[in-house]
Amino acid sequence: MKKLLLILVAAATVTSCNIDRFPYSSMDSDVIANNPDAMINGAYAQLKAWSDPMHRAGEYAGDNMMIRGASTDAFYEFISYARTPNNDRLSSFWNAGYKAVAQSSNVIKMFKEGESAERDNQLGECYYIRGMMYFYLVRAYGRPFSQNPETNLGVPIVNGTPDDVFDNLNLPDRSTVKETYEQVISDLKKAESLLTVNKGNIYASQGAAQALLSRVYLFMSGTYESPNAEYAKLSLEYADKVINSGKYSLLDRERFMKYNTFTPENNNETIFAIKRVASEFSGFDHYYGIGGMYSNIGGMGWGEMYASAKYIDLLNETGRNDWRPDNYSIVDARASFIEPTYAQDEKTGKYTDVFRFVKEDGANTLNYAQFEVERAGNVITAVEVIPKTETKPEERIPYVLTVIDSDQGIYSVKYKDGKIYKGVLDYYISLNRVYPQFYITKCSREGENSQLHSPVISRLGEVYLNRAEAQAKLGNYSAALSDLNTIRTRSIVNGAYASLSASNASKLIDKERELELAFQAERSYDVFRNGDALSREYPGPHSQFEKITSTDYRVVFYIPQSAINSYPGVLTQNPTQ
Repeated sequence: MKKLLLILVAAATVTSCNIDRFPYSSMDSDVIANNPDAMINGAYAQLKAWSDPMHRAGEYAGDNMMIRGASTDAFYEFISYARTPNNDRLSSFWNAGYKAVAQSSNVIKMFKEGESAERDNQLGECYYIRGMMYFYLVRAYGRPFSQNPETNLGVPIVNGTPDDVFDNLNLPDRSTVKETYEQVISDLKKAESLLTVNKGNIYASQGAAQALLSRVYLFMSGTYESPNAEYAKLSLEYADKVINSGKYSLLDRERFMKYNTFTPENNNETIFAIKRVASEFSGFDHYYGIGGMYSNIGGMGWGEMYASAKYIDLLNETGRNDWRPDNYSIVDARASFIEPTYAQDEKTGKYTDVFRFVKEDGANTLNYAQFEVERAGNVITAVEVIPKTETKPEERIPYVLTVIDSDQGIYSVKYKDGKIYKGVLDYYISLNRVYPQFYITKCSREGENSQLHSPVISRLGEVYLNRAEAQAKLGNYSAALSDLNTIRTRSIVNGAYASLSASNASKLIDKERELELAFQAERSYDVFRNGDALSREYPGPHSQFEKITSTDYRVVFYIPQSAINSYPGVLTQNPTQ
């Protein structure tokens, strides 16, 4: 029987990857006709491989996390902004994305619309997957839409296996950013029209297409200083469709604090998630999932990346979140996804009281300090211990703390460098190298299964924030404030913002997006699309005082060199400076 090649040649040659095995890559034509689900399942399967490098590229390039030290892993380039074209994780991102484009495109080419609602829905799923892939690819490899989208390059658009696959194949070079976004919108709108069967939130749906369109148009809506009203209105329109559909609901505060533990099917706020199951993670596989870098749970995970001091400060801005086991008190619900590793005495099980703060530790270097405390009545002293050397005995330097807010345990210290630093009374957090381990669990504990996590692509909380930003860019500040406070007060009781205006809208909305969407691979893209600079003035091995502007060439990643080398045609690389 005739075999049909179902991996787009662009995905096989562009990516230098082996074509997937039967049943998702090369199947008999009669099998395909009778079992399109197998092909569509193959496209969904590609999302699992794609979601890992997608998360790392988007999240690690932001300012919500830090790493314990430099790493030889390719993902460290995302953190350090040392961009190179030979990065295997970026190649995996590209490869899996184009494989999903390939498989969804070939299903679209094989079947006609109108045969049945079920078949049309299957086609809609493929349009959604393809549109989503192009969107995530163009925002990683193409410059922000606010920067000359008519001339800046996006990604190649090759929809399905070309007819001349074995005869002088010559694929097109990268389309412009504008053309790539047009492809994204075309696919997602087509998906919206075809997706009429509700199969649950681990499958593409009309709501998923609409939610993603609200984000796509938001990415096209310009900056706060120079907004594009046409696209802001469209972002608002699609956010309205999702919110007013009644198909999704925000979790209440208590349940939201356990968001990561619910499977997608049991979470009414999730619009679309890439389903992972425990059988995909066995033994040491838990170490290599997304959550495995952020925490060690039950002995599983590397636990080498932590919430940044900047993100911790944002969580504590309206009141201190106290994670101490015997004094647990969460002000901002989003702090429930952070778990410091408090150290206990091996014999007594007791914790050690410390004063923790961030101080300057040499030129252009910030680091944590955790000094044990001594109490004498109302006087609290933090003691810095300088270990003995061959030539000097141990030195103990006391610092009397000044009260800022005794109820919250917030104090200040005048350090020996003459500067005053603010910090908190807390328990000693165990260190990895020199950094306290503020574990992140937002990408762990699904079904309470260690590092199991189904990556969330869209959820209702984001859609409210999309609408808030769109309203603000249209000058509708009262409506924007209402949406912003819907999300704000869910996490912080009585935490509503009093007012919103042109003077503070960008600051408050962007802050809320950072708090709400942290560890969902959105942060770096949000910063740059609005023309802002990324600042990471907090402890870590990165360049702490370097500002990455939105026009920096490193805002986008290089096209993988392996893709360029194997591409049947010209595939233009991104600028190197």
